[in-house]
Amino acid sequence: MRILIVEDNEDLLESMRQILCDEFEIECATNGEEGLFLGLQNIYDLILLDVMLPELDGFEILRRLRAEHIMSPVLFVTAKDGLEDRVKGLDIGGDDYLVKPFQAPELKARIRALLRRAGSLTIDQTIRYRGIELFGREQEIKIDHVSMRLTIKQYELLEYLIQNKDKILTREQIYDRVWGFESDTTVAIVEVYIHHLRKKLEPFGYHKDIQTVRGIGYMLKETKV
Repeated sequence: MRILIVEDNEDLLESMRQILCDEFEIECATNGEEGLFLGLQNIYDLILLDVMLPELDGFEILRRLRAEHIMSPVLFVTAKDGLEDRVKGLDIGGDDYLVKPFQAPELKARIRALLRRAGSLTIDQTIRYRGIELFGREQEIKIDHVSMRLTIKQYELLEYLIQNKDKILTREQIYDRVWGFESDTTVAIVEVYIHHLRKKLEPFGYHKDIQTVRGIGYMLKETKV
């Protein structure tokens, strides 16, 4: 799972990155403009957003993200602890508010709660979509209670699709998330793996849920019969 941290205090930014990097893929920004750019360009499972930032404050970043229909959960992490600021942050589309200073266990607990609420994580770190279950710790998959074998990349591809169900993902976004820009392959590999993943899901009837969005990419969405 991918988290964006937007925080101008570099010591705190590095501390949060260290706390979370064992469980999540972390990207960082140290000012509002950079944070907004990353938030608009990439898909994140969650955004940790400071309020008082140079160039653009956290409230304005969130307004612009929501205006573009980017609905990633947002956890404000800030020293501004007044009731008015909390209400404002929640009213413009924030999901939770954590006041500095905070302890690492609380930060992790807030993140897990938001991911569960968004459907990206269950309490046992299992991701579910219809009859499909992905067990994150063991990278095991069951479909309709039947164990299934997938390659690592097939598993990561399916995991990413489930985490972003009902959202259109471009081929470039999928390639960046599953293979990374440093990979020796090209973005064309996405189509190949989508084909193989559909084949694995076909006996269970879930292959049609991986829908092709012509000229853009793919979307995991329940197909109505």
